[in-house]
Order: sequence, then structure tokens, then C-alpha cells
Amino acid sequence: MNKILLRWLINAVGLYLAIGTGWINGIEAEDTSIVAILALAFVFGVINVFLRPLLKLLTCPVILLTLGLFTLVINAGMFWLTGVIGEALGYGYTVDGFLPALLGGLVVGVANLVLNMVFKEELKNN
Repeated sequence: MNKILLRWLINAVGLYLAIGTGWINGIEAEDTSIVAILALAFVFGVINVFLRPLLKLLTCPVILLTLGLFTLVINAGMFWLTGVIGEALGYGYTVDGFLPALLGGLVVGVANLVLNMVFKEELKNN
């Protein structure tokens, strides 16, 4: 259970860096409170658990053809979809175009990568 909680908090940090700090022009958050970020991290986690593997399976030839770069497009889509679902819940954010979604997905991905390396032992042992 601690592993799930830690991954949820890692997603929350990544989403806060992408939408809560205002670094990326074109992403407007409705709410940047802790509750809103945690709710968005939950939505992001659910989307990534259920939809991401299906999309990777369906686009496997395109991913191979582009040497993995198409996963950035999938990340942008997941980031955009999180905002849309979050808006329906009242915690979301709007993304004005593909480039802000791509940058938001990159920020979340890099933050997840770094934090997963930092908490590697905790994620492995549970």
C-alpha cells in the first residue's frame, strides 16, 4: 500500500511542477491547492494504469517506427485528458494546444523519472 501512496505523491509533485508553478505558457489551472493537485494525481494515475498500456499496444508499430518518440505524443494525450477529466470534477486545468500539452507531459515525466530514482529502494521493497 505504501508503494501506491508513494507513486501517487510522486505524480502529485510532477503535476504541481507542470501546472501549479506556471512555468508553461498555455496551461491554466483552475485550482492549485493541495487537494486539487492530489485529486489530479489520482486521475492521472488511473488514466495511466488503464488507458496508457492500451494506447501503447495499439500504437506499437508507430512507436517502433519513430524509435520511441511517439510515446511523447501519448504522454501529451494523457496530460491533456487528465485536465479534461479534472475540469469535470472541478479541479482541472486547460491546455491551449499540443505544445503546452507536450511540455506538460515532459515535465511530469522527468519529475517522475527523477523521483522514482530517488525513492528506488522504497518502491522496490514494498
